[in-house]
Amino acid sequence: MSTLVRDASPFRLIRLASPTPQLHQENSEQRLGAARRGLWSWAARRRLRQALRDLADDKHLLADIGFTREEALEEAAKPFWR
Repeated sequence: MSTLVRDASPFRLIRLASPTPQLHQENSEQRLGAARRGLWSWAARRRLRQALRDLADDKHLLADIGFTREEALEEAAKPFWR
């Protein structure tokens, strides 16, 4: 014997007519992400240039990465934002 099951719940599913309102601007997260990436790249560039400055006295290591002493010091002297 089979029984037909019906949803006898007194509650109905109510769907919202529009999506939930946003509490912030859509591009604010993108701007923060871009600023964060910029800061990370500046910090990485600063560390790289400090490492080049430290390597400037070792001609063998500079030759391994394809730099001369003058090129390494010139790159290390640049500000981190360039």
